[in-house]
Amino acid sequence: MLPRSMTKTVFPLLVIAGVFAVVATAARSHVAKQAPEIPSRVSTEPDAAVSKIDRLLADKWRDAGLQPARAADEFTILRRLSLVLHGTIPSLEEIRLFEADTGPQRIERWTERLLADRRFADYFARRLARVFVGADEGQFVVFRRDRFWAWLGQQFHDNRPYDAVVRSMIAERGLWTGEPETNFVTATVDDGVIDVNKLAGRTVRAFLGQRIDCAQCHNHPFADWKQGQFEGLAACYGQTRISAVGVEDDAQRKYSVEDTMTLKQRDVSAGVPFHPEWLPSEGTQRERLAAWVTHPDNRRFDRAIVNRVWGLMFGKPWIAPVDDLPNPKEPGRDPTDLLDVLGADFREHGCDLKRLVATIAATGAFRLSSEHPAFETGENVEAIEQTWAAFPLTRLRPEQVIGAMLQASTIKTIDQNSHWVQRAFRFFSELNFVKEYGDLGDDELGEHSGTIPQALLRMNGEFARDRSQGTPFTAAGRIADMAPDDDTCLDLCFLVCLTRRPTIEERAAILPQLEQTRRDGRTNAVEDIFWTL
Repeated sequence: MLPRSMTKTVFPLLVIAGVFAVVATAARSHVAKQAPEIPSRVSTEPDAAVSKIDRLLADKWRDAGLQPARAADEFTILRRLSLVLHGTIPSLEEIRLFEADTGPQRIERWTERLLADRRFADYFARRLARVFVGADEGQFVVFRRDRFWAWLGQQFHDNRPYDAVVRSMIAERGLWTGEPETNFVTATVDDGVIDVNKLAGRTVRAFLGQRIDCAQCHNHPFADWKQGQFEGLAACYGQTRISAVGVEDDAQRKYSVEDTMTLKQRDVSAGVPFHPEWLPSEGTQRERLAAWVTHPDNRRFDRAIVNRVWGLMFGKPWIAPVDDLPNPKEPGRDPTDLLDVLGADFREHGCDLKRLVATIAATGAFRLSSEHPAFETGENVEAIEQTWAAFPLTRLRPEQVIGAMLQASTIKTIDQNSHWVQRAFRFFSELNFVKEYGDLGDDELGEHSGTIPQALLRMNGEFARDRSQGTPFTAAGRIADMAPDDDTCLDLCFLVCLTRRPTIEERAAILPQLEQTRRDGRTNAVEDIFWTL
């Protein structure tokens, strides 16, 4: 018999199966069944950049008189990679494959494998889409956001250069159905009119890591941004409009604002806040803006994306907040700022997003343990956190929480090759959980703490109870029935839920619960273990 929460979800799914199939084809091409993919290597080995970053951090630790945390074990790194690249934990099926790979540098091979998997492109697209189009509902309907997610996921899967992706978002014309990247613009539409101020502010926040929109009404009180600079930037979208053919540009349109002194309308010419020489002389205003944003000499562009990706992988960015970065210093022959090191490598290798991820994953900092001896005494905790001498402990995203719970409930991998019912169940379960848990939108990399209702939802929710039940459909039930002995049974419970085997102390505390039950009554004990883990 199916669990109650699954029954409530599956039967409505059967009713809307036809609709789901149509929508999945149009808006979620990534959930269609695909043949298994052969991992491809990243474009260039990231050894040189990794060495620079490791030296930079080692210098920080030495100057602070700190010893870094020990290296994390490979199972911990595998789980960490799976969570940050796929939004879920490794399945038992994947863990067995990882254990069978006994060759050297298997973490590097598995990083490549995870990057080649469609789940990486889709998950990273969802994370970054919150930055590019926000998470508000309003007139930007779910289907439009789905079209944008699907398009962005395809760009990442194809490993299209990131600067080219950004240029498409800023400058593309057409209907949002046929040219989903135009939803970067349509996300700001209100009553059929593009909010150019919101669009200009989002452009510099998302792609340059700057808050120039603070100068929308007056000169920025602390930074160099002036109101006139923001007005010129907004004017770059002044010729853009929504029509029957979608997003288009009208070269005859003029952009005007209300003068705060005279209260009269005045025309504003398109302009940029710095380095106007990067603007090409030809193209629409949006095309020229897109070229300026992604210009090879615009280090703000490179620094912004590497800081965001660092934040996605570590749970917190190198510099916070991610949309208010300091102005880059004058470039030197040998950059000593981590964002400049990563940014230069990113640009030199064609704005290759997968290579950037692989580079960060190969650093010593990413492979450190989250445990540090100083945490026991409370000494130098702030210094350790500031110098990245231990891997930071941060909250999981809501979709990571539900993704991990779903994956832990089954032995096989839940991916694009899973049965459509299982994929649909995961999709709607994730949607409902995120709605209940709360979505921070583009502020997800800010510092936030969990709430008591959220903790109770995880521990006592009907979904959590159903996922830990010992049925023929769940991992708990299959392990209870098929494990040859109690030791193996306990190992499998820990591997499925925590991607590791139990410690000596854990084994001593939990194993008696299994040993005291008959084999045919072991299911209840396994259910308790699963719920606890």
